Amino acid sequence: MTTTEAAGAAMSDAPSTGATGTTDTVTTDHDRGVHGYHKQKDEHLKRLRRIEGQIRGLQRLVDEDVYCIDILTQVSASTKALQSFALQLLEEHLRHCVADAAVKGGEEIDAKVEEATKAIARLLRT
Repeated sequence: MTTTEAAGAAMSDAPSTGATGTTDTVTTDHDRGVHGYHKQKDEHLKRLRRIEGQIRGLQRLVDEDVYCIDILTQVSASTKALQSFALQLLEEHLRHCVADAAVKGGEEIDAKVEEATKAIARLLRT
């Protein structure tokens, strides 16, 4: 889903002005407990199971006294797989959760941007 589509989907619940001139509250997917990764949940779980298998493989390599460099090569592959997963999840968060907050505006968007910035900083430290 593109940012435009996410905003458009969220806008379907955009505030409307009633007959009295009051503005109704915006309700978005995020308010309903639907997160950015929900459409690809099965794919994500499959990917995480594959990464879990890589980690178990590392345990097996150590148990079998495999050469250090060969183990380090597998550690690198596992690390890259987790980083790739994290980046995809972050992208989905930006496209869905942050886009929903942008529709609401105000303090909500500021909070989501700050939250995303902190998550990016944590990813960069790894």
